[in-house]
Amino acid sequence: MAGTSAAAVKALREQTGAGMMDCKRVLQDADGDAEKAAELLRERGLAKAGKREGRATSEGVIAIALAGSEGGMVELGCETDFVARTDAFVALAESMAAVVVADAGVDGPDTLLAREADGEKLADRVIAAIAALGENVVVKRTARLSVNGDGLVGGYVHAGAKLGVLVALEGCTGDAVEKAAKDLAMHVAAADPSPAAVGRQGISEALLDSERKIYRKQAEQEGKPEKVIDRIVEGKVNKFLADVVLTEQAFVKDPNCSIQEFLAAAGKEAGGELKVVAFERFKLGEAGGE
Repeated sequence: MAGTSAAAVKALREQTGAGMMDCKRVLQDADGDAEKAAELLRERGLAKAGKREGRATSEGVIAIALAGSEGGMVELGCETDFVARTDAFVALAESMAAVVVADAGVDGPDTLLAREADGEKLADRVIAAIAALGENVVVKRTARLSVNGDGLVGGYVHAGAKLGVLVALEGCTGDAVEKAAKDLAMHVAAADPSPAAVGRQGISEALLDSERKIYRKQAEQEGKPEKVIDRIVEGKVNKFLADVVLTEQAFVKDPNCSIQEFLAAAGKEAGGELKVVAFERFKLGEAGGE
């Protein structure tokens, strides 16, 4: 149909600011009549939605979805906290997290937007949300964790949905493990400094070398004898690792207990051994971009 050619779609998009797929759809519904198509866009609340794309999205929410041995998380951005707190925006974020947890092929915003939920492509759902809410809406990032064999993925979203955490535990399942996973997720959310890796092997040599250079320069500036500087540097590196390695951190709910000790106790209660496989921590705005 000539009325739904690429040129016609482009012209309608430039006229109304609506999304490309919406322009194509209304042109088809209007049998190629551009004027009628523009009217349909206005009736459906889609006109000018596209013109909101590109606006800064410094607000938003973090949403998670859990399904036994799998968990998904999404950061969805918008322009104002007012919109971020609306039921419609929160529901959109939660529906996206549900798609992430259900589809192992989702590895980022682009693949997520290409997926469908209830027969509707998520990219189209975002365009509709832009029109309905009157603000730009952007999927900032996604994360997905899974456990092979016995274990589960737990999570926690802090009040206000500005901070979310997923934690994967391996070894056994049950109510005690679910509670442990949530407690550990709460720890990751609250820990200061935030954990950088599960274990020491997860800390990059580049980061350790950078820390060593800083500690060496500090010791030299303090006038420490050269023969003891290496020992001082390694001592500070070990202190740094104890601060940022998850399993070595003091548990926020019980500072007298390390995370490793907490997991040992939780595993004993659950009738097995628990091991942290991985974690993901999303804080609103850390993804960068607009």
